[in-house]
Amino acid sequence: MRDRLRLDASVLEELNRFLLDPDNPLINDLLGVIAKYGTPEEINARAREARQLPNLLARLRNLDSPYLKDLEWLMAERDKGAFISISRYRRQVLGERADGMSFDEARAVTLEISALQYFPWLIAEARQAIDRQEIMPGRYIRVRRMKEQEADQGDLLAVAAAMQIIGATYVETLDTKGTDGSNVHLGGPETITGYFAGIGQPNEHALQWVDEFLYYYTQYGIPQVLNFNFGTILLAFMLYRLGVDISFKVSVYAGHDNPYFFLWTLMMARLFARADGSTPLAGLNLSNSVDNRTLELCSLVRRRLGLEDRVRLEHHITETHKSIVRQPYNRRDELLDLATRVPNISAKHEGGDPEVEVTREHPSDILDYFRSKEEILAAGDMAHLERNYLDKHEAVNRTARALTERGLAFVAARNLHRR
Repeated sequence: MRDRLRLDASVLEELNRFLLDPDNPLINDLLGVIAKYGTPEEINARAREARQLPNLLARLRNLDSPYLKDLEWLMAERDKGAFISISRYRRQVLGERADGMSFDEARAVTLEISALQYFPWLIAEARQAIDRQEIMPGRYIRVRRMKEQEADQGDLLAVAAAMQIIGATYVETLDTKGTDGSNVHLGGPETITGYFAGIGQPNEHALQWVDEFLYYYTQYGIPQVLNFNFGTILLAFMLYRLGVDISFKVSVYAGHDNPYFFLWTLMMARLFARADGSTPLAGLNLSNSVDNRTLELCSLVRRRLGLEDRVRLEHHITETHKSIVRQPYNRRDELLDLATRVPNISAKHEGGDPEVEVTREHPSDILDYFRSKEEILAAGDMAHLERNYLDKHEAVNRTARALTERGLAFVAARNLHRR
Protein backbone atom coordinates (compact mmCIF):
# COMPACT_ATOMS: atom_id res chain seq x y z
CA MET A 1 0.00 0.00 0.00
CA ARG A 2 2.87 2.38 0.81
CA ASP A 3 3.93 2.36 -2.87
CA ARG A 4 0.68 4.09 -3.81
CA LEU A 5 2.12 7.29 -2.30
CA ARG A 6 4.83 7.45 -4.95
CA LEU A 7 4.62 10.81 -6.72
CA ASP A 8 4.19 10.73 -10.49
CA ALA A 9 6.95 12.52 -12.40
CA SER A 10 4.42 13.44 -15.09
CA VAL A 11 2.58 15.59 -12.57
CA LEU A 12 5.77 17.54 -11.93
CA GLU A 13 6.08 18.10 -15.68
CA GLU A 14 2.50 19.34 -15.73
CA LEU A 15 3.30 21.83 -12.97
CA ASN A 16 6.38 22.97 -14.86
CA ARG A 17 4.31 23.58 -17.99
CA PHE A 18 1.91 25.72 -15.98
CA LEU A 19 4.66 27.72 -14.24
CA LEU A 20 6.59 28.30 -17.48
CA ASP A 21 3.57 29.19 -19.61
CA PRO A 22 4.19 32.73 -20.95
CA ASP A 23 0.46 33.43 -20.68
CA ASN A 24 0.26 32.47 -16.99
CA PRO A 25 -1.16 35.61 -15.30
CA LEU A 26 -0.03 34.58 -11.81
CA ILE A 27 3.63 34.37 -12.81
CA ASN A 28 3.41 37.36 -15.13
CA ASP A 29 2.10 39.53 -12.31
CA LEU A 30 4.94 38.41 -10.02
CA LEU A 31 7.54 39.11 -12.70
CA GLY A 32 5.99 42.53 -13.21
CA VAL A 33 6.49 43.44 -9.56
CA ILE A 34 10.11 42.26 -9.63
CA ALA A 35 10.80 44.25 -12.81
CA LYS A 36 10.01 47.50 -10.97
CA TYR A 37 13.21 46.98 -8.98
CA GLY A 38 15.47 45.53 -11.68
CA THR A 39 16.88 42.09 -12.32
CA PRO A 40 17.41 39.72 -9.37
CA GLU A 41 21.14 40.38 -9.62
CA GLU A 42 20.61 44.15 -9.49
CA ILE A 43 18.16 43.79 -6.60
CA ASN A 44 20.60 41.69 -4.55
CA ALA A 45 23.45 44.12 -5.24
CA ARG A 46 21.36 47.06 -4.01
CA ALA A 47 20.44 45.14 -0.85
CA ARG A 48 24.07 44.24 -0.12
CA GLU A 49 25.08 47.87 -0.50
CA ALA A 50 22.20 49.12 1.65
CA ARG A 51 23.01 46.82 4.56
CA GLN A 52 26.71 47.67 4.76
CA LEU A 53 27.32 48.90 8.31
CA PRO A 54 29.24 52.05 7.27
CA ASN A 55 26.36 52.98 4.96
CA LEU A 56 23.76 52.47 7.68
CA LEU A 57 25.77 54.63 10.09
CA ALA A 58 26.25 57.33 7.45
CA ARG A 59 22.50 57.49 6.85
CA LEU A 60 21.89 57.85 10.58
CA ARG A 61 24.48 60.63 10.67
CA ASN A 62 22.75 62.41 7.80
CA LEU A 63 19.46 62.16 9.68
CA ASP A 64 21.13 63.58 12.79
CA SER A 65 19.63 60.56 14.54
CA PRO A 66 19.92 60.42 18.34
CA TYR A 67 20.46 56.68 17.96
CA LEU A 68 23.92 57.08 16.42
CA LYS A 69 25.59 57.82 19.76
CA ASP A 70 23.95 54.72 21.24
CA LEU A 71 25.39 52.60 18.45
CA GLU A 72 28.82 54.13 19.00
CA TRP A 73 28.52 53.29 22.70
CA LEU A 74 27.47 49.74 21.83
CA MET A 75 30.46 49.27 19.54
CA ALA A 76 32.84 50.63 22.18
CA GLU A 77 31.44 48.31 24.86
CA ARG A 78 31.68 45.37 22.50
CA ASP A 79 35.26 46.17 21.56
CA LYS A 80 36.45 46.48 25.16
CA GLY A 81 34.83 43.17 26.12
CA ALA A 82 32.26 44.59 28.53
CA PHE A 83 29.84 41.73 27.95
CA ILE A 84 30.41 38.46 29.78
CA SER A 85 32.14 35.70 27.80
CA ILE A 86 30.49 32.29 27.42
CA SER A 87 33.23 30.54 29.39
CA ARG A 88 32.98 33.06 32.21
CA TYR A 89 29.20 32.81 32.21
CA ARG A 90 29.42 29.03 32.54
CA ARG A 91 31.79 29.38 35.49
CA GLN A 92 29.41 31.93 37.00
CA VAL A 93 26.59 29.38 36.83
CA LEU A 94 28.47 26.14 37.49
CA GLY A 95 31.57 27.17 39.38
CA GLU A 96 34.72 25.11 38.87
CA ARG A 97 32.65 22.25 37.41
CA ALA A 98 32.35 24.22 34.18
CA ASP A 99 36.04 23.78 33.36
CA GLY A 100 35.71 20.03 33.12
CA MET A 101 32.41 19.91 31.24
CA SER A 102 31.83 19.45 27.51
CA PHE A 103 28.99 21.39 25.90
CA ASP A 104 27.45 20.06 22.67
CA GLU A 105 27.67 23.10 20.40
CA ALA A 106 26.13 21.13 17.52
CA ARG A 107 22.82 21.20 19.40
CA ALA A 108 23.14 24.72 20.79
CA VAL A 109 19.75 26.34 21.41
CA THR A 110 19.35 29.81 19.91
CA LEU A 111 18.15 32.32 22.50
CA GLU A 112 15.35 34.35 20.91
CA ILE A 113 13.35 37.36 22.10
CA SER A 114 10.17 38.93 20.72
CA ALA A 115 9.35 41.60 20.05
CA LEU A 116 12.01 44.31 19.88
CA GLN A 117 9.65 47.12 18.99
CA TYR A 118 11.89 50.13 19.63
CA PHE A 119 15.64 50.57 19.27
CA PRO A 120 16.09 52.23 22.72
CA TRP A 121 14.89 48.98 24.33
CA LEU A 122 17.92 47.19 22.89
CA ILE A 123 20.23 49.73 24.50
CA ALA A 124 18.43 49.41 27.84
CA GLU A 125 18.79 45.62 27.53
CA ALA A 126 22.49 45.91 26.70
CA ARG A 127 23.19 48.22 29.66
CA GLN A 128 21.44 45.79 32.00
CA ALA A 129 23.33 42.85 30.49
CA ILE A 130 26.63 44.59 31.21
CA ASP A 131 25.65 45.67 34.73
CA ARG A 132 24.33 42.24 35.72
CA GLN A 133 26.63 40.12 33.52
CA GLU A 134 23.67 38.67 31.63
CA ILE A 135 23.32 37.15 28.19
CA MET A 136 22.04 39.04 25.15
CA PRO A 137 19.89 36.92 22.80
CA GLY A 138 21.21 35.64 19.49
CA ARG A 139 17.94 36.28 17.66
CA TYR A 140 15.40 39.14 17.67
CA ILE A 141 11.88 39.37 16.26
CA ARG A 142 10.31 42.71 15.31
CA VAL A 143 6.63 43.36 14.56
CA ARG A 144 6.49 47.15 14.68
CA ARG A 145 4.91 48.90 11.71
CA MET A 146 7.55 49.36 9.04
CA LYS A 147 6.46 52.82 7.90
CA GLU A 148 6.37 54.03 11.50
CA GLN A 149 9.87 52.82 12.36
CA GLU A 150 11.18 54.09 9.01
CA ALA A 151 10.00 57.59 9.96
CA ASP A 152 11.10 57.41 13.61
CA GLN A 153 14.52 59.11 13.75
CA GLY A 154 16.18 56.20 11.97
CA ASP A 155 14.85 53.39 14.18
CA LEU A 156 14.81 50.95 11.24
CA LEU A 157 18.39 51.82 10.31
CA ALA A 158 19.57 51.71 13.93
CA VAL A 159 18.26 48.20 14.55
CA ALA A 160 19.73 46.97 11.25
CA ALA A 161 23.10 48.37 12.33
CA ALA A 162 22.83 47.07 15.89
CA MET A 163 22.18 43.52 14.75
CA GLN A 164 25.44 43.54 12.81
CA ILE A 165 27.29 45.11 15.71
CA ILE A 166 26.16 42.53 18.25
CA GLY A 167 26.18 39.57 15.86
CA ALA A 168 22.54 38.51 15.99
CA THR A 169 19.91 37.50 13.45
CA TYR A 170 16.60 39.32 13.27
CA VAL A 171 13.28 39.39 11.45
CA GLU A 172 11.07 42.29 10.39
CA THR A 173 7.29 42.08 9.90
CA LEU A 174 5.98 43.84 6.81
CA ASP A 175 2.93 46.09 6.99
CA THR A 176 1.01 44.19 4.31
CA LYS A 177 -1.09 41.90 6.46
CA GLY A 178 -4.66 41.40 7.60
CA THR A 179 -4.57 44.27 10.09
CA ASP A 180 -3.67 46.81 7.39
CA GLY A 181 -7.29 47.17 6.28
CA SER A 182 -6.98 44.63 3.49
CA ASN A 183 -9.74 42.48 4.97
CA VAL A 184 -12.98 44.45 5.20
CA HIS A 185 -14.47 42.01 7.72
CA LEU A 186 -11.98 42.70 10.48
CA GLY A 187 -12.86 45.07 13.27
CA GLY A 188 -9.28 45.44 14.48
CA PRO A 189 -6.49 43.36 15.99
CA GLU A 190 -8.80 41.94 18.66
CA THR A 191 -10.76 40.12 15.94
CA ILE A 192 -7.70 38.68 14.21
CA THR A 193 -5.47 37.33 16.99
CA GLY A 194 -4.80 33.67 16.36
CA TYR A 195 -6.37 33.55 12.90
CA PHE A 196 -3.79 35.03 10.53
CA ALA A 197 -3.55 31.95 8.33
CA GLY A 198 -7.00 32.43 6.82
CA ILE A 199 -7.23 36.19 6.32
CA GLY A 200 -3.79 37.70 6.09
CA GLN A 201 -3.28 38.55 2.39
CA PRO A 202 -6.58 38.71 0.47
CA ASN A 203 -6.81 39.34 -3.25
CA GLU A 204 -4.03 41.60 -4.57
CA HIS A 205 -2.29 41.92 -1.21
CA ALA A 206 -0.05 38.91 -1.76
CA LEU A 207 1.70 40.77 -4.59
CA GLN A 208 1.70 43.95 -2.50
CA TRP A 209 3.61 41.96 0.14
CA VAL A 210 6.24 41.11 -2.50
CA ASP A 211 6.40 44.77 -3.53
CA GLU A 212 6.82 45.89 0.08
CA PHE A 213 9.53 43.32 0.70
CA LEU A 214 11.50 44.42 -2.38
CA TYR A 215 11.29 48.04 -1.27
CA TYR A 216 12.73 47.40 2.20
CA TYR A 217 15.19 44.85 0.83
CA THR A 218 16.67 47.27 -1.69
CA GLN A 219 16.44 50.39 0.49
CA TYR A 220 17.62 48.94 3.81
CA GLY A 221 19.02 45.51 3.01
CA ILE A 222 16.49 43.93 5.40
CA PRO A 223 17.82 40.35 5.56
CA GLN A 224 14.74 38.46 6.70
CA VAL A 225 10.98 38.97 7.02
CA LEU A 226 8.08 37.26 8.74
CA ASN A 227 5.67 35.20 6.64
CA PHE A 228 2.34 33.73 7.69
CA ASN A 229 0.13 33.33 4.62
CA PHE A 230 0.55 30.38 2.27
CA GLY A 231 0.22 32.58 -0.78
CA THR A 232 3.10 34.80 0.29
CA ILE A 233 5.10 31.78 1.44
CA LEU A 234 4.78 30.34 -2.07
CA LEU A 235 5.69 33.72 -3.59
CA ALA A 236 8.77 33.89 -1.37
CA PHE A 237 9.85 30.44 -2.58
CA MET A 238 9.35 31.62 -6.17
CA LEU A 239 11.30 34.85 -5.57
CA TYR A 240 14.22 32.84 -4.27
CA ARG A 241 14.07 30.39 -7.15
CA LEU A 242 14.10 33.35 -9.55
CA GLY A 243 17.31 34.63 -7.95
CA VAL A 244 16.22 37.17 -5.32
CA ASP A 245 18.00 36.34 -2.05
CA ILE A 246 14.93 36.63 0.15
CA SER A 247 14.99 34.96 3.55
CA PHE A 248 11.94 34.43 5.71
CA LYS A 249 10.62 32.69 8.79
CA VAL A 250 7.11 31.34 9.11
CA SER A 251 5.12 32.86 11.95
CA VAL A 252 3.30 30.98 14.68
CA TYR A 253 0.17 32.53 13.17
CA ALA A 254 0.46 30.19 10.19
CA GLY A 255 -0.78 27.49 12.54
CA HIS A 256 1.71 24.63 12.05
CA ASP A 257 0.43 22.36 14.80
CA ASN A 258 1.17 18.86 13.48
CA PRO A 259 4.00 17.13 11.58
CA TYR A 260 1.91 16.71 8.43
CA PHE A 261 1.39 20.45 8.12
CA PHE A 262 5.13 20.84 8.65
CA LEU A 263 5.81 18.22 5.95
CA TRP A 264 3.57 20.15 3.53
CA THR A 265 5.61 23.33 3.96
CA LEU A 266 8.98 21.63 3.78
CA MET A 267 7.96 19.77 0.62
CA MET A 268 7.39 23.15 -1.00
CA ALA A 269 10.77 24.31 0.31
CA ARG A 270 12.43 21.35 -1.39
CA LEU A 271 10.48 21.75 -4.63
CA PHE A 272 11.59 25.38 -4.99
CA ALA A 273 15.11 24.97 -3.59
CA ARG A 274 17.98 26.18 -5.74
CA ALA A 275 20.41 23.78 -7.38
CA ASP A 276 22.66 23.93 -4.32
CA GLY A 277 19.79 22.75 -2.12
CA SER A 278 19.37 26.13 -0.39
CA THR A 279 15.98 27.52 0.55
CA PRO A 280 14.78 30.94 1.72
CA LEU A 281 12.94 29.29 4.63
CA ALA A 282 15.23 30.06 7.57
CA GLY A 283 12.91 29.21 10.43
CA LEU A 284 9.44 28.00 11.28
CA ASN A 285 7.59 28.89 14.46
CA LEU A 286 5.26 26.03 15.30
CA SER A 287 1.98 26.47 17.14
CA ASN A 288 1.97 26.95 20.89
CA SER A 289 -0.02 23.71 21.16
CA VAL A 290 2.68 21.35 19.84
CA ASP A 291 4.24 18.84 22.21
CA ASN A 292 7.75 17.41 22.18
CA ARG A 293 6.71 14.34 20.20
CA THR A 294 5.48 16.60 17.38
CA LEU A 295 8.68 18.63 17.49
CA GLU A 296 10.72 15.44 17.25
CA LEU A 297 8.70 14.26 14.25
CA CYS A 298 9.14 17.65 12.60
CA SER A 299 12.86 17.33 13.21
CA LEU A 300 12.77 13.91 11.52
CA VAL A 301 11.01 15.39 8.48
CA ARG A 302 13.52 18.23 8.35
CA ARG A 303 16.49 15.86 8.49
CA ARG A 304 15.15 13.43 5.88
CA LEU A 305 14.49 16.29 3.47
CA GLY A 306 18.02 17.62 3.90
CA LEU A 307 16.99 20.81 5.68
CA GLU A 308 18.21 20.23 9.24
CA ASP A 309 20.96 22.85 9.02
CA ARG A 310 18.87 25.27 6.97
CA VAL A 311 15.48 25.50 8.74
CA ARG A 312 15.38 26.39 12.42
CA LEU A 313 12.55 25.11 14.62
CA GLU A 314 11.40 28.15 16.59
CA HIS A 315 9.51 27.22 19.75
CA HIS A 316 7.74 29.50 22.20
CA ILE A 317 9.05 29.05 25.73
CA THR A 318 7.03 31.96 27.11
CA GLU A 319 4.17 33.96 25.61
CA THR A 320 2.68 37.38 26.25
CA HIS A 321 0.57 37.25 29.36
CA LYS A 322 -2.58 38.51 27.68
CA SER A 323 -4.58 37.98 24.47
CA ILE A 324 -2.83 34.95 22.98
CA VAL A 325 -2.66 31.80 25.20
CA ARG A 326 -4.03 30.53 28.46
CA GLN A 327 -1.66 31.24 31.31
CA PRO A 328 0.48 30.05 32.98
CA TYR A 329 2.47 29.14 29.86
CA ASN A 330 6.09 28.08 30.29
CA ARG A 331 7.74 25.37 28.17
CA ARG A 332 11.27 25.62 29.57
CA ASP A 333 11.33 22.18 31.16
CA GLU A 334 10.18 20.60 27.90
CA LEU A 335 12.92 22.50 26.06
CA LEU A 336 15.57 21.08 28.37
CA ASP A 337 14.47 17.58 27.38
CA LEU A 338 14.06 18.38 23.69
CA ALA A 339 17.44 20.09 23.34
CA THR A 340 19.28 16.85 24.04
CA ARG A 341 17.90 15.32 20.84
CA VAL A 342 16.81 18.06 18.41
CA PRO A 343 19.41 20.36 16.79
CA ASN A 344 18.88 23.81 15.27
CA ILE A 345 16.08 24.90 17.58
CA SER A 346 15.44 28.31 19.09
CA ALA A 347 13.87 29.15 22.42
CA LYS A 348 11.54 32.06 21.74
CA HIS A 349 10.60 34.31 24.65
CA GLU A 350 7.51 36.38 23.89
CA GLY A 351 6.69 37.11 27.52
CA GLY A 352 8.17 37.13 30.95
CA ASP A 353 7.85 34.09 33.18
CA PRO A 354 4.21 33.90 34.35
CA GLU A 355 5.06 34.44 38.03
CA VAL A 356 6.81 37.69 37.07
CA GLU A 357 4.07 38.87 34.73
CA VAL A 358 1.36 38.68 37.40
CA THR A 359 3.25 41.24 39.50
CA ARG A 360 3.22 43.90 36.77
CA GLU A 361 0.84 46.83 36.65
CA HIS A 362 0.74 46.31 32.87
CA PRO A 363 1.48 42.66 31.97
CA SER A 364 2.65 41.96 28.42
CA ASP A 365 -0.14 41.90 25.85
CA ILE A 366 0.08 40.75 22.21
CA LEU A 367 -2.33 43.52 21.26
CA ASP A 368 0.28 46.10 22.25
CA TYR A 369 2.16 45.10 19.09
CA PHE A 370 -0.58 46.68 17.01
CA ARG A 371 -0.57 50.04 18.82
CA SER A 372 1.16 53.05 17.30
CA LYS A 373 3.98 54.77 19.14
CA GLU A 374 1.85 57.92 19.27
CA GLU A 375 -0.95 56.04 21.02
CA ILE A 376 1.44 54.38 23.47
CA LEU A 377 3.08 57.68 24.41
CA ALA A 378 -0.29 59.41 24.79
CA ALA A 379 -1.44 56.67 27.16
CA GLY A 380 1.78 56.87 29.18
CA ASP A 381 2.49 53.19 28.49
CA MET A 382 6.00 53.29 26.99
CA ALA A 383 7.70 52.61 30.32
CA HIS A 384 5.34 49.68 30.93
CA LEU A 385 6.13 48.18 27.53
CA GLU A 386 9.86 48.55 28.04
CA ARG A 387 9.45 46.81 31.40
CA ASN A 388 7.62 43.99 29.58
CA TYR A 389 10.53 43.69 27.16
CA LEU A 390 13.08 43.51 29.96
CA ASP A 391 10.95 40.81 31.61
CA LYS A 392 11.33 38.85 28.39
CA HIS A 393 15.08 39.43 28.60
CA GLU A 394 14.99 38.00 32.13
CA ALA A 395 13.12 34.95 30.79
CA VAL A 396 15.84 34.52 28.15
CA ASN A 397 18.44 34.52 30.90
CA ARG A 398 16.51 32.02 32.99
CA THR A 399 16.58 29.73 29.97
CA ALA A 400 20.30 30.34 29.41
CA ARG A 401 20.96 29.42 33.03
CA ALA A 402 18.76 26.32 32.91
CA LEU A 403 20.46 25.09 29.75
CA THR A 404 23.89 25.67 31.27
CA GLU A 405 22.97 23.80 34.44
CA ARG A 406 22.05 20.83 32.23
CA GLY A 407 25.34 21.05 30.36
CA LEU A 408 23.61 22.28 27.21
CA ALA A 409 24.93 25.01 24.90
CA PHE A 410 23.13 28.12 23.66
CA VAL A 411 23.55 30.70 20.89
CA ALA A 412 23.78 34.28 22.14
CA ALA A 413 24.79 37.51 20.38
CA ARG A 414 28.05 36.16 18.97
CA ASN A 415 29.98 39.47 18.80
CA LEU A 416 29.23 40.31 22.43
CA HIS A 417 29.69 37.00 24.21
CA ARG A 418 33.01 35.59 23.12
CA ARG A 419 34.02 32.04 23.87
